[in-house]
Amino acid sequence: MAHENLFRAAGVIGWPVAHSRSPRLHGYWLARHGIAGAYLPLPVRPDRIEAALRGLAALGFAGANVTVPHKQAALALADHPDALARRIGAVNLIVVREDGSLEGRNTDAAGFLDSLRAGCPSWRAADGPAVVLGAGGAARAVVAALSDAGVPAICLLNRTRAHAETLAASLGGPVAVLDWGRWAAALDGAALLVNTTVLGMAGQAPLAIDLAALPRAAVVCDIVYVPLETPLLAAARARGNPVVDGLGMLLHQAVPAFKAWFGVRPEVTAEVRALIAATL
Repeated sequence: MAHENLFRAAGVIGWPVAHSRSPRLHGYWLARHGIAGAYLPLPVRPDRIEAALRGLAALGFAGANVTVPHKQAALALADHPDALARRIGAVNLIVVREDGSLEGRNTDAAGFLDSLRAGCPSWRAADGPAVVLGAGGAARAVVAALSDAGVPAICLLNRTRAHAETLAASLGGPVAVLDWGRWAAALDGAALLVNTTVLGMAGQAPLAIDLAALPRAAVVCDIVYVPLETPLLAAARARGNPVVDGLGMLLHQAVPAFKAWFGVRPEVTAEVRALIAATL
């Protein structure tokens, strides 16, 4: 569908949302492709999320991204949630259909995989086991993505083990749970380590992890992007592991959203990466 003569609006719904880099990212792509449109930060309180989503069609919005703390609510409110969103338990992309109904998707899983492949092109799912730290919404997307990609075994560690057990039971696949802190048992022979917790994020406690048992060929990912080089990535880089920072996931999960609303599939280039990195 050509949108040259039709103004299209989208945005990001969250609480808070002022810190989001998504308006700058989508604004860059809109200008780059000469599309008449806008992407706005939309601060919505938790008790107003249903009214906000139902209002998108009335306002003529093409859709919206949904971020913390609304991803689970968006799943429940979407008229047409896709299978992956239902499996992960979260919607981060709303597309308003022609009839005004709301389609709910999850692009975090694909965004993570695309970021991993772009950041470390030599990585293959068949290389060996993955270790995932955390059991929140991001962990669910990462585990689903790795499982669907064909990673042979996924070891999940979370500070509250019960949350990891719940995630493993609900997602199924080759997922095993280990107690937090059993680093040697988890990392020995791993081909990939992914941190999905907030540990290491600016203002949060550091991630205290012993990497001694991790093979030096293993890829280390952190989905945190403030700071861009977390202590985990710095430690991994210092011992020779290839590393992938969290900015790529933010950029790549936005690609299918932009395509869904504005009809053009944008590229994650070095230029757009540098533009967003400069704001961190």
